[in-house]
Amino acid sequence: MKKYLVTMPLFLVLCLAFLSGCGNKIENPLNWDLEKFTYTNQEGKSFGTEDLKGKVWVSNMIFTSCETVCPPMTANMAKLQSKAAEKNLDVDFVSFSIDPEVDSPEALKTYSEKFNADLSSWHFLTGYSQADIESFASENFKTIVKKPENNSQVIHGTKFYLIDQKGKIVKEYSGVSNVPFDDILSDIEKLTK
Repeated sequence: MKKYLVTMPLFLVLCLAFLSGCGNKIENPLNWDLEKFTYTNQEGKSFGTEDLKGKVWVSNMIFTSCETVCPPMTANMAKLQSKAAEKNLDVDFVSFSIDPEVDSPEALKTYSEKFNADLSSWHFLTGYSQADIESFASENFKTIVKKPENNSQVIHGTKFYLIDQKGKIVKEYSGVSNVPFDDILSDIEKLTK
């Protein structure tokens, strides 16, 4: 009986330690590889995977002359950034321009200001060719980006992507309607614990 009284508390402590770790994993992670990149941010400075090394970040694809989904998607990203700040979550945000010939660093900075983006942790990127971003989006984020000839509007996906500290794309979420803010924040928390 004495042995039971000694081993039972130890067993319970070990079980609790094991179970407490179970809730800290992303469910059904995508685990897509993300190729290294270095582009130009809204300040005209180089920015890329080296700057994001060891960080959790959320990404999307936008362009400044978008007439449909980009404004609400960017507003949703701004809301997510604000909610993450309220929870003191250590997370960065990256918006890739999918119309790089139009979206200069200055245009991206002006666009970001419309949404009160906190540029200390939100990076708007350009500085590549249209063909490069179309390929980058397809190969890494498994999404379409296509600028039709003689048209100012770019066809593109509307997802938010969560990237872990190892540079793996682990989750995708709706970025326009029914954005699962609580789920995204919960997943960020799981990665940053």
